[in-house]
Amino acid sequence: MIDVVEILKECDALLEGHFLLSSGKHSNRYCQCAKLLQYPDKAEKVISIVKDKVQLLNLDVIVGPAMGGITAAYELGRQLGIKAIFTERENNVMTLRRGFEIKPGDRILIMEDVVTTGKSSMETAKVLESLGGIVIGIGCIVDRKVSEIQLPLYSSIELFFETYDEDNCPLCEKGSKPVKPGSRKF
Repeated sequence: MIDVVEILKECDALLEGHFLLSSGKHSNRYCQCAKLLQYPDKAEKVISIVKDKVQLLNLDVIVGPAMGGITAAYELGRQLGIKAIFTERENNVMTLRRGFEIKPGDRILIMEDVVTTGKSSMETAKVLESLGGIVIGIGCIVDRKVSEIQLPLYSSIELFFETYDEDNCPLCEKGSKPVKPGSRKF
């Protein structure tokens, strides 16, 4: 049995402090999966949990939203032996670039590092579906258990972190200023 929390701790990926999340909410904990993904052997173990859950879905392509999903998608694609590509923001709009293609009818799994609200995943799904792709579900290393995604979600682990609105944040009330660790701009 793979102990994902222990591996995340070994990589210093579980952070404590005061964080401004991409959703605009604040939290006292954050999972920085980039710290995990810098170790291919550890990433392979953690992402193999997702592979085991999705290997019978008859997928054609794995798509990772930039930034966090790129390496996770690549590793899952490597393990499944299928194509892995990524979407990225252009003028703050999720797009498929760099000559990557989705063929009509392609069965797609979106692969993220962390799913919180699911905003990046759903923006990616919209792009892929507009190209004729069929989004089968979303894979992720960490499911924060706060999204309202209507697609099947396949995670390595579920972690719940308290989140707060800025005007009701106990960390702000103590005078702390949040740090923005993710890649999405406001």
